[in-house]
This record gives sequence, C-alpha cells and structure tokens, in this order.
Amino acid sequence: MKGSSSVRRLRLAYIGGGSRGWAHALMNDLALCPDLTGEVVLYDLNKPMAQLNARWGKRVNESPQAKGKWKYSVANTLAEALKGADFVLASIQPGPIEMMGSDLEIPKKYGILHPVGDSIGPAGLVRSLRAASDYAEIARAIEKHCPEAWVLNFTNPMTVCTRTLHKVFPGIKAFGNCHEVFGTQHRLAELAKEYLGLKITRDDVRINVKGVNHFTWIDRATYGDVDLIRLYERKMKEPGEVRVIGKEEAEKLNIFGHCKQVGYDLFRRFGIIAAAGERHLVEFVPWYLKDEATLHRWGVKLTPYSYRKERYYSSPDTFKKRLADKKPFELYGSGEEMVRQMKALLGMGDIRTNVNLPNVGQIEGLPRDAVVETNAFIGPNSVVPEFSGRLPMGVEALVTRVVQNQEMIVEAALRKDKTLAFQAILNDSLTNLPTDRAWRMFGEMLRATKAKLPGWKL
Repeated sequence: MKGSSSVRRLRLAYIGGGSRGWAHALMNDLALCPDLTGEVVLYDLNKPMAQLNARWGKRVNESPQAKGKWKYSVANTLAEALKGADFVLASIQPGPIEMMGSDLEIPKKYGILHPVGDSIGPAGLVRSLRAASDYAEIARAIEKHCPEAWVLNFTNPMTVCTRTLHKVFPGIKAFGNCHEVFGTQHRLAELAKEYLGLKITRDDVRINVKGVNHFTWIDRATYGDVDLIRLYERKMKEPGEVRVIGKEEAEKLNIFGHCKQVGYDLFRRFGIIAAAGERHLVEFVPWYLKDEATLHRWGVKLTPYSYRKERYYSSPDTFKKRLADKKPFELYGSGEEMVRQMKALLGMGDIRTNVNLPNVGQIEGLPRDAVVETNAFIGPNSVVPEFSGRLPMGVEALVTRVVQNQEMIVEAALRKDKTLAFQAILNDSLTNLPTDRAWRMFGEMLRATKAKLPGWKL
C-alpha cells in the first residue's frame, strides 16, 4: 500500500474477474475517485472473459471523466492474483450457468418454484454447496498469500460464502456486501418527499437493520426526528395501495418488477418492514410460492432460466460491440459502496452501512458465529458491527430456521456430507415434499452438479 497522503496506491485482486456486473461498477467508481490509484488484477476460470474486462477497464480509464487511473491485468492463477493484494473483491458464478439451470428446473418438476434461486430453497442450497467448495479454496489461498488483506464479498449465496471464508480461515478480515437494503432506504426517502416535501437521499435515511441476507428486516427508520415507518404505514392505508393483483396487471409486470404487496403483507402480519426485493423475500416463506398463480396474485414473477442463459451468453458480444465503438465511455456513479468502504478502511473517512458478518452479539437470539446482516461502522482497518437487538418472535422463528439450514450446508460442504446436506434441504420451508420424493429430487440435483463437488460420493 503506497502513495502520498493525498493519493493512495493499491493492489486489488478481483476473484471472478470475468464478472458481467460488479466488476464494471467497480471500474466506474474507481475511475471517478481521485484519491486512489494502482492495479486491479483480474482472475477468472473463464480467462477470455477476464481479458475482455481488462480491455473494458482500459477504456474506462480513457474516459475524459476519469480522475483515478488504474492498470488492469489478468492473472493465470489464484495465487498470482492474490500475492501482495491490499484488498480482495470476489464475485463469482458458482459453477457454469447450466448448473443454475438444473438448480431451478429440477425442483420445478417437483412443484417447487424459485424466482431467484441463489440463496435459499433447494436451488439456493445446492448452489451453496458449490459456492462453499469454491470459497474454501479461496479462503485457504488468502491465508497463504495475503492474510492481512480486507476481503469484500459480493457472491450469492452471500451468507454461505462469507461464513465459509471465516470458518476456513478464522483470522480473515472479510465481510459481505448486498445492495437489497438500499432499495428500502430509497423507498423511505421517496415517501418523505411525497408526504413531507423533504428532498433527501437514501444516505439520509437512518435504519436499524437485522436478519440474514435477502431476508433482512427494519424496525426503526428515521430522518432526524421523522419516523419514516409511520409514513410507510400511511402509504399502505391509501385506497388501492394494498390489493390483490389481478391477472392483467400481473401479465404486464417485467420479470424483475413487483407490486409491493409481499412487503405490505409481511408488515401487516409481523409489524416490521421486510427490507429486500420481493423476488428474494418470497423464497424464504412458503405462503407466496404455492404455484405461479399465487405468486402472480402477490405481484411477483419467476425469472426463467432461458432468460438467464441468454443474458449470460450474450453479454460478451454486447461488451465487444461497445469496445469497438470509439465513442468515449460515459462514466456513472454506480450507487454501490465498495470504493467508499475501501477508503474508510484506509482511514479516508468513516462509513455506516449494512454488511454481512459473523454474529458476535449484534443480533440477540440468533446463533453465535453464524453470518448475519446488520449495520456496521467501517473505519481505519476495522469493521465493527452495530448492536441491532432482537427480532420479533415470529420473525426470529423464520430467520432461525434459515440460519440453521445455511450452517448445515456450510458444514456439509466442508465435510462432503450428503446426509447432512439433505437434512438442510428437507428442513427448508419450500421443500414441502414427502421425504422419499425430496430425496429423489436431491439426488437428481446433486448428479447435475457433481462436476463442481469433487470428492463427494454421489
């Protein structure tokens, strides 16, 4: 870590350097930051995609808007990428996209639906087995090559990946980042403008967040002396706001859209705001996912595997066309916090935000060491979780089940224990199947993903 007091020179290792989203956001934010410079080393099993991203980073640097200059290179090995790194950023695809296809399509044959399938449910838990296997390797490599580096994880399943890092390398300085909570903060800021004429941003909305990734909850939200949760309740009482979504309205929704009805219903039942996208929320509870008609009644759609596959394979061509265009890149602030977090860790300003960390008491009632999501204060070489209290009893019961299943999956992945992994699948709220049918489904899913589970007896 070198440089003058005003500009810091860094070496960043990016694991999953062929990333189609997070890497590009990082490149934009780095270019817009005048206080940092250095090298970003990209590593990916798909080396051509990492090389394409290195070209993308070079073009970002050439933008007239760029204030920070970075060198982008591609490493041949994980060890080469990590050596000497000040920060490690990770956003990988756990297995080829076709394995996500089997994750989604096999449970669907058994009547189990997943709008997302990357965190929970049979799809999310089998993906978790692959991810934990990958992250165990990453954790061991970090311990060997850059044990003092801070590690910022963006890969889903967020909880399982972050938990694996800490379990395999207990001394690791790692936390997980997710932007789902930001959407709720934006919404509350919009309500403050709608009802009170306040022009505020999500950064002005102070919240108390607690739960696990993609199943996070907010029990306090304020701007100064303004109670923003009361504005949320006021919005719910407006005529037509809380409603049954009809077939015509549901058909007009895009696959990422929703009608806010799941969040309203959860607030009505539990008295606390569910702070994640509704496509994620419905996977943690069975009530909204009985079938597609029920899902549509709540204003949520499935994201089909065909869309994911087409998008995955078409992205490189889209990037190549943009690179071939000589028009300068237009830079933008991504809205993500990775650069702000790194600066805070370097002593260049503090930040308070939601992160995923092992539970050392920040959430009462949940197991110690399990990874949970709360606010934390990030400052010079430290990330300190903020005490958030205890979840309401009804919500705690739901979250505890999720935590226990994810803990089992991490342990099963590290032990290569098929029986323990099945117990987590069987205990998941979406697996409403007789045990023999659940076992048959699980066997099919494991066989489809066996190439990413070396050493397992399948």
